[in-house]
Amino acid sequence: MISSLLSSIASGKELPKSPPSNDFWMPLDASTFAGDIDGLYDFLFWVSAVSTVLIMAVMFYFIIKYRAHSREANELPTDSTHHNTALEITWSVIPLFFCIAIFVWGFRGYVDLRTSPRDALEIHAQGQKWKWLFTYPNGHVDTELHAPVDRDVRVIINSVDVLHSLFIPAFRTKMDAVPGRYTDLWFHATKTGDFPVFCTEYCGTEHSDMITHAIVHEPGGYEKWMSEIMAKLDNMDPVALGGMLYEQHGCKTCHSTDGSRLIGPTWKGLFGSKRTFVDGSSTTADENYIKNSIQDPAGQVVDSFGPNSAMPTYQGKLNDKQLTGIIEYIKTLK
Repeated sequence: MISSLLSSIASGKELPKSPPSNDFWMPLDASTFAGDIDGLYDFLFWVSAVSTVLIMAVMFYFIIKYRAHSREANELPTDSTHHNTALEITWSVIPLFFCIAIFVWGFRGYVDLRTSPRDALEIHAQGQKWKWLFTYPNGHVDTELHAPVDRDVRVIINSVDVLHSLFIPAFRTKMDAVPGRYTDLWFHATKTGDFPVFCTEYCGTEHSDMITHAIVHEPGGYEKWMSEIMAKLDNMDPVALGGMLYEQHGCKTCHSTDGSRLIGPTWKGLFGSKRTFVDGSSTTADENYIKNSIQDPAGQVVDSFGPNSAMPTYQGKLNDKQLTGIIEYIKTLK
């Protein structure tokens, strides 16, 4: 988490302005998990700290008490090794009780983290280079995680390219996004606010920029936000919708709008141009070509852009209105 945070600061990307922490060295606790996890961390820290001080104190005491005053005094003629059964039992049994307590405490917390309530609100999270996309029950896709306060939320996670990891420090929860399978995490937010979300598995050159927000709404605020965003999308101009989707779905990572070369072909001057493919065939970039390229990007790969530039399919992820918006936006990039 710290390495991702430092990398993000170095890259110049603005971090979410979360509320100040109420703990000396931990992030703000904003979920039901935080108290138990922080308590176990503090217990481990102080047991380790106190044990270290005691061991060092005894060690220095023995160094001084049993130091040799001369070479002759250090060369004992008889065996100086003695066995103390009571002492060995003591330093074995006492740590055992600590280990059992730590195991039980940690295991109970782990079970709570991995057992989501059946009636939890389900939100899908998709990791891709280098963007998080969250799909809500009504089909809306957003780059930010929105959730209601004081309600169980289950996040179902997948990746379309490489290994990512969804980490929300304020909720004390993290889970890998693994290509080819679903994983999940859940949380019950106890505070409203805007909290940072990181990717904590190195996933490529822009890994440190893979930051977004977890926005926890006050009671009734989540439903209000959902109604407002759907009304806005229904009335949005197609070109404006296409521009928003270009930013939202991470298209700008691979496709420039100014003619510069990125991982994939530029969108500038794309519409109406001739497209030549790796198999030698060609076509004109019209509405059907753009739609097919979005839904089946591996079907026609532009010459000079090999397999490393392959994009994930958006088949079933964008409706007809959204596809039309992207096409209309591309038409304006002349």
